[in-house]
Amino acid sequence: MQAVRSKGSKIEVMVAKALWANGIRYRKNDKTVFGKPDLTFKRFKVAVFIDSEFWHGFNWEVKKNEIKSNRDFWHTKIERNIARDIEVNDTLIQQGWIVLRFWGKEVRENLRNCTEKILLKIDERKNEKANR
Repeated sequence: MQAVRSKGSKIEVMVAKALWANGIRYRKNDKTVFGKPDLTFKRFKVAVFIDSEFWHGFNWEVKKNEIKSNRDFWHTKIERNIARDIEVNDTLIQQGWIVLRFWGKEVRENLRNCTEKILLKIDERKNEKANR
């Protein structure tokens, strides 16, 4: 478990590098934003989370039966992570943020689509600010 990284994972780096290559600048794991999103664009209030399937409970109702050892611990831990993700989303939305969440598999299979979604939301916010 020591090898598991809470920040700077391969999937996060993939997205960050793709955005950087497009000229988009960001903050990584900004502690001043609730929930410490993986990437933040404070000026546009866009928060991006890149979640791994195991830790954040992708398809949890099916996958939880695949855990064979120490089930009580893992079920409690992952269900708490799922609840925390919902709480973070709700809080950030109430504060006026756009929250984007991507699964690791989604990033690995279609990085371009993920970065385009992020760029689209940033452009939407730029247009909102310009129209004020």
